[in-house]
Amino acid sequence: MARAKIQYICQNCGTIHSRWAGKCDSCADWNTLVEEREGGSIGNGPLKSTVSKGHAVTLTNLASNIEYAPRISSDIAELDRAIGGGFVRGSALLVGGNPGIGKSTLLTQAAAALARKGHNVVYVSGEEAAAQIQLRAQRLGVSDTPVQLAAETNAENILATLIQSKCPDLVIIDSIQTLWSDIADSAPGTVTQVRLGTQAMIRFAKKTGATVILVGHVTKDGQIAGPRVVEHMVDAVLYFESEGGHHYRILRTVKNRFGATDEIGVFEMSDKGLCEVSNPSELFLGERNHNTLGTAVFAGMEGTRPILVEIQALVASSSLGMPRRAVIGWDSNRLSMILAVLEAHCGVRFGNHDVYLNIAGGYRIAEPAADLAVAAALISSIAGVVLPLDCVYFGEISLSSGIRPVSYAIQRLKEAEKLGFKQAVMPRLGSDKIKSPLRLDEMDKLLETVAQITASNPQQKKIPSARR
Repeated sequence: MARAKIQYICQNCGTIHSRWAGKCDSCADWNTLVEEREGGSIGNGPLKSTVSKGHAVTLTNLASNIEYAPRISSDIAELDRAIGGGFVRGSALLVGGNPGIGKSTLLTQAAAALARKGHNVVYVSGEEAAAQIQLRAQRLGVSDTPVQLAAETNAENILATLIQSKCPDLVIIDSIQTLWSDIADSAPGTVTQVRLGTQAMIRFAKKTGATVILVGHVTKDGQIAGPRVVEHMVDAVLYFESEGGHHYRILRTVKNRFGATDEIGVFEMSDKGLCEVSNPSELFLGERNHNTLGTAVFAGMEGTRPILVEIQALVASSSLGMPRRAVIGWDSNRLSMILAVLEAHCGVRFGNHDVYLNIAGGYRIAEPAADLAVAAALISSIAGVVLPLDCVYFGEISLSSGIRPVSYAIQRLKEAEKLGFKQAVMPRLGSDKIKSPLRLDEMDKLLETVAQITASNPQQKKIPSARR
């Protein structure tokens, strides 16, 4: 009888080593290699000494007609938007987020909504007892829905239960880090157990057509714990985000095989659970303080949704040898680039000033179209000029101080018009085809924007110049 092959797997990154070492060669972490015997996967039985010949599979072509089952709508519009219009049958989704952010609350509400529509929903929890889930359902007001509950962590037992019962339409596993299999000897939460549990649930979803949602823990860096191969195995990956001290949550899609990526759903946490926010722009602009220096409204995009958000900047004199640069909600390297362009091409000196930048409401911006709004907020703060309250800004700034055009300009302008804005500062190139009731100030260079802001108020303080 052949001996079982022994391998050593890093519990941090999942790299497989042929021999033990104190330090992983891939992630450079110490004491993370664990000895595991190579075996089969769930559903295939243990590793066999003989290899089967296999059998032929049915082939098809791209032109063949394939009937797809319709999506299952959860009746939670923000959730359906994030996943592309509803749950796809036979798909596997991975939802991650910080502890206590509301993952279980959202999934409980979604399970109850689908159960009310007559779908068979199974909620399997490895962290809570069934009584605890019932208490949450009572708090959310959904305890009367026919959602089936189970408290189990063994993957084989879960599969046997799902197979024997009526084929479910939706299965929620909370969480994937609690599952364990008899095949592997390692503890729950290790790389091998997480991979085996994910493979089992995905195989069940593809075979039966049920939608499987896996809840994943996150590390201190904000990444879903376990091997990154799990994110490649599932069909969609969603992150539940929130900044400390804020009562709203953002469900962000970073991968979706059946829809667009970079979509978001916005929710507000209340004592009755998560409430949908149909117009996030009003949420992010609802607490604007009029006649405030250093504030500019950015017309941004998240997937296919336009969002208006306030950018706040504070430029203050500094007595330190190295002035502070603090950024919340934006890329700090991008801020350094904007400051360098303003100083090199526009003659504005920030070397003796502390610079603080904040995206209002704890929102995070990733697109470079926010460059122009950030620059306008910085100039407003350092020059002492209040920007117009009915004006929005968007445009990418190049290293030569040029303002480059960005995509979805029409959608950005329509959102600004809907919220009552009258003016937009935007790039010149490509704007000749745009028809909008807003007054469009088209700019080629950043220096034009600086001149426009400083000329709007003759009583402003003098801007520190980098040129003598």
